[in-house]
Amino acid sequence: MNCCQGECRDLPFDDKRAAKDLRRYRRKGPDKTTRLLLEALGAEDIRGAALLDVGGGVGVVHHELLAAGAQSAVQVDAAAPYLRAARAEAERRGHAGRVTFRHGDFVALAPEIAAADVVTLDRVICCYPDMEQLVAASASRARRLYGAVFPRETRLVRAALALGNLALRVRRSAFRAYLHPPAAIDAAVRRQGLRLRSVRDTLLWRVAVYAR
Repeated sequence: MNCCQGECRDLPFDDKRAAKDLRRYRRKGPDKTTRLLLEALGAEDIRGAALLDVGGGVGVVHHELLAAGAQSAVQVDAAAPYLRAARAEAERRGHAGRVTFRHGDFVALAPEIAAADVVTLDRVICCYPDMEQLVAASASRARRLYGAVFPRETRLVRAALALGNLALRVRRSAFRAYLHPPAAIDAAVRRQGLRLRSVRDTLLWRVAVYAR
């Protein structure tokens, strides 16, 4: 269970791993949960929209939405190798001039980040220990739509995260994945004036889109 795209500060996300993820994206397209998020956002009118992609990894969400008619994007990511991969893909696709890349912890950078029509966090909330702070900082910047993918609260997910965190501990990594209750995430988003527009569940993940 991969609980992180790019907003994982203590994992060894090097250029080799970023390049591998980019090759997989080019070969297979978006992962299932990312595809569900894109479909839900695509059901709205995103033509001409400004995007904010938090922890976007190799940039799958904004690459796809820019191709679908969005106007511009900002990607904020704590992993520099993923930003380099995302920038390389943007250049290959010819929309590098429409994307701004910011390196760092989104919560720390949030005061400098402008609001956007669409804000996305694809498998990012489970990477961050302070869910309330991350959701408040990101949801408050969504002018129209807020899309997030995060783990469901089930025994299977608990077991998967426990095993993953055990493996990280054995490898002496400081990073841990977090199972924040979906109800608490929903409440945190709603406190920013957004309401649930659509929700799709897979075996492990919830894909939720909110509208203002």
